[in-house]
Amino acid sequence: MQTIPVRIGTRGSPLALAQAHEVRDRLSAAWGEAAPAFEIVVIKTSGDRILDRPLSEVGGKGLFTKEIEEALIAGDIDLAVHSSKDMPTLLPDGLVLEHFLPREDVRDVLISTRHASLASLPAGAVVGTASLRRQAMVKRLRPDLDVVTYRGNVQSRLRKLDAGEVDATLLALAGLNRLGLSHVATEILPEETFPPAVGQGAIGIETRAGDARIDSLVSAIHDEATAVCLRAERAMLAALDGSCRTPIAGHAKVAQGLLTLYGLILTPDGRIHHDGTVSGRPEDAAALGSGLGERLRLAGGPAFFTQHPAEG
Repeated sequence: MQTIPVRIGTRGSPLALAQAHEVRDRLSAAWGEAAPAFEIVVIKTSGDRILDRPLSEVGGKGLFTKEIEEALIAGDIDLAVHSSKDMPTLLPDGLVLEHFLPREDVRDVLISTRHASLASLPAGAVVGTASLRRQAMVKRLRPDLDVVTYRGNVQSRLRKLDAGEVDATLLALAGLNRLGLSHVATEILPEETFPPAVGQGAIGIETRAGDARIDSLVSAIHDEATAVCLRAERAMLAALDGSCRTPIAGHAKVAQGLLTLYGLILTPDGRIHHDGTVSGRPEDAAALGSGLGERLRLAGGPAFFTQHPAEG
């Protein structure tokens, strides 16, 4: 009987903990009496500590994973649980992101205490979001709104909204669902007009390459349909050299044996955009994603982002 628990690394926000607990609970259910003991190990990341500046100014989305990955490499934890949309396309040597839970709803929501929808916000209303993608898409749809950087975990953003710091904010429906807070959503934004971030709604499990014991353990809860979609989306992102300074949206779906990937790039002010769709066999997911990313990169041209620097 194993006495040393399997250590699950995670950030300490309520949403991150909910995701880690979901992984633990699914593993316990899948393995039943054969399940090992589990320990949730909370690791504070640079992204959790730096709250006064946009991520694009201080290192990008890797700030939410760096310390967790260091603990994984050092052997202080056995696996790491992440929001897949927070994961850089390049991982540290020796680590892999190959296991995913079934994907949640990918859509974004608008939350406002005074207005019913994005369309009904009055000119000059202040919308707060930390995401350059959301900022760019709000500006694309409503250039008359004032979009500001707005960081913190879900609960702190809701508290600041209630305090009147902004007129509205945007969050992922998946996170609200996992926290039991879907009722706070004022408007669910259609995916067709407000496409999600790459990886949105998918919980990813990062492990050490070649760790057969942990791979065998987490394979029991792995959802291959989600993994196929993430391969396509992340390959597209890699081809675009996507980072927190690059407003990019992307979403893959598999239906009737066909994978379809949609991708969108925008300037941070939302004024210029290029998008595209590609379809093919699920087993070609990575190649399809790379091809679409290259197509979008060429459509934008080499100066697409450098001429329109991100403003956070």
